[in-house]
Amino acid sequence: MADKRPTITTVANLANVSVASASRALNGIKTTPDVYERVTEAAERVGYVPNAAASSLRSRRTGQIAFAMPDVANPIYTAMVASIQEVVRAGGMRLVLHSTGGDVDEELAIVRDLRRRFADGLILVSLRLSDDHVAELGRSPVPVVVIGRALRGARVDTVQADSRRGAAEAVRHLHASGRRRIAFVNGPLETVPGAQRHEGYVDGLRATGLALEESLLETGEDFMVEPGRAATARLLQRERPDAILCANDLLATGALSALHDSGLAVPGEVAVVGMDNSALCDVVYPRLTSVDLGAARRAQAAAELLVKRIEQPTRRARTIDVPAALVVRESCGAAA
Repeated sequence: MADKRPTITTVANLANVSVASASRALNGIKTTPDVYERVTEAAERVGYVPNAAASSLRSRRTGQIAFAMPDVANPIYTAMVASIQEVVRAGGMRLVLHSTGGDVDEELAIVRDLRRRFADGLILVSLRLSDDHVAELGRSPVPVVVIGRALRGARVDTVQADSRRGAAEAVRHLHASGRRRIAFVNGPLETVPGAQRHEGYVDGLRATGLALEESLLETGEDFMVEPGRAATARLLQRERPDAILCANDLLATGALSALHDSGLAVPGEVAVVGMDNSALCDVVYPRLTSVDLGAARRAQAAAELLVKRIEQPTRRARTIDVPAALVVRESCGAAA
C-alpha cells in the first residue's frame, strides 16, 4: 500500500508557496509572517509531521541548545534558565539542561560530547575555568558561550559581571553605615567567584581605610546554605563582627541562621549582605541586602549571542559586561 502521509509538497501546495519556502517556515528559518502563518496552518490542516531525523541529517541542526550549570537548585541558575528558555523558544528551539555539580571533569565531558552534535550550541557556567576548558572549547564543532570570567586564548563569546567591584561596593556601603568590623564569608577561594569576590572585599577594605584581619575571614566548603551556616558559626566562635559580607545569597542565608542561633540581632548587632540578588532576598528575614549581578540579563545576553553565533559562525568573539549594583534591604539596617 502506498504511503498516504502528507509531505512537505502537500503543505506547500495547500499554502500556495514553493517547497523551499515551506521548508524554511517549518524549520524555523526566517521568513515573512504571512508565509509562516499560511505554511503552519496548512501543515496543521493536513497533519504534516516533519521527519526530524532526516531534517537533522540534512541541516546538521538538532534544534536544541544546551545549558550546563553547577547546580540547578541554586535560584540564580533557575533565573538563568528562565531567561535562556525565553530566547531559545522564540528561536523555535528547545533547551537541554545539565547540572554538573561544579565538577570540572563533567563540564569537560559535556564540551567533548558536542562533537556528537547532541546540540547546536552550549551555554556554560563553570566555577573553575582552566586551560583544559580552553583546549576543549577550541575543539568544539558548535558554538559555546561562557557565562563567567573571560578565558584568555579561548575564541568564545563571554558574558561576565564585575563581582569584584560589587563586593567592594558592599564593603563601602557597610562602612558608610557605621560598620567597622566587616567579616567575609566566602566559598572555595580557588573558584572564579571565590577569588573575584575575595579581591573585591580586600578592595573595599582598602578604599575605606580598614585593615585586613585574617580572623574576620571564613570559608565554606561550597556556596550553599549549610556551609554558610557552619562557616559563620566558626567565625562567631572567635570574633564578633558588626557586619558580614557573604559571597552569595545562599551563604548569607546560612549566615542569618547562625546569627539567629547565636542570639545576635540582624541588623542591630550584625549587618548581613549577600551577593547575586536572588529570589531568596525577599523571603528570608530580615530581607537581605545583596549585590545584583544581573543573572537574568547575563543569561539573556548569552542566549542571544549563541543564537547569533549559530547563524553566523565566523563572527568575531564578543565579551559583554553586565554591571553590578547594590540592592539595599533591611538586613543592613536600611529599608529598600
